[in-house]
Amino acid sequence: MSETYRGIWVVAFRELLRFVADRSRMISSFMFPLIFLVVFGAGFSRIVGRLEGDVNFIQFIYPGIIAMTVVMSSLFAGTSVVVDREYGFLKEVLVAPLSRVGIILGKALGGSLTALIQGTIMLAIAPLVGLSISPLLVLQLLPTLLVLSLSLSGLGILMATRMRSQQGFQFLMQLMVFPLIFLSGVFFPVQGVPTWLQIVAKFNPLTYGVDAIRQIFLGPRASGSVAELPGNETISTGVILFNHPMGIIEDVAVIGAIGAVLLLAGVWSFSRTEA
Repeated sequence: MSETYRGIWVVAFRELLRFVADRSRMISSFMFPLIFLVVFGAGFSRIVGRLEGDVNFIQFIYPGIIAMTVVMSSLFAGTSVVVDREYGFLKEVLVAPLSRVGIILGKALGGSLTALIQGTIMLAIAPLVGLSISPLLVLQLLPTLLVLSLSLSGLGILMATRMRSQQGFQFLMQLMVFPLIFLSGVFFPVQGVPTWLQIVAKFNPLTYGVDAIRQIFLGPRASGSVAELPGNETISTGVILFNHPMGIIEDVAVIGAIGAVLLLAGVWSFSRTEA
């Protein structure tokens, strides 16, 4: 167990140091979500109008933008595995007195902590979109972001254990990131799309992360309805699973269950691969 704990600490601390030292990565990880917030927010605000509960479109997508920031940083944990393998550093780690379980959990924890830092910094723009920040909101948000980032770090690591080049991994991540983002309800209510697309979205772990973060920021307004649809139809802006509106704790529980499976699969896959 001491080797496992040592591996988690050493590898996670190294990931944090790499994040702090890489300024271009820090800047790009913020700029990408902000571009989405500005472009989509400004472009669709007038078309969409205001949602029930007096929530405008920018306020609706802002929690999803925070989740997007976490996604981009968490998946970088997998990139770290591929880079270390390409440059031979992974061999040095594997011959050190560290368990493979500790190494892979350290990668996941390091990626999660960097994602948590970035998500927290994104709170600075909340007042600019008309949302208030309170200590209670932050206390609810941080554990949610941590669980979400650990889950997505597990996904990135699982994919990275089977990749041998940065180019191949980056191409795979591009194929995964955009479906994860666009099928998670960041830009539209999940319940407002065709049934087949709802089913696909509800298999996406990010869907529950976006829903939980949105409920933390918007409260009861997050599970209200979108009005003024054709035929005076109304649809829930939250996630409904088996005819049950998901709450924050239930969303986090689903993310945690999916994340546990992904992390276990990543540990198993990493234990069977060679440097």
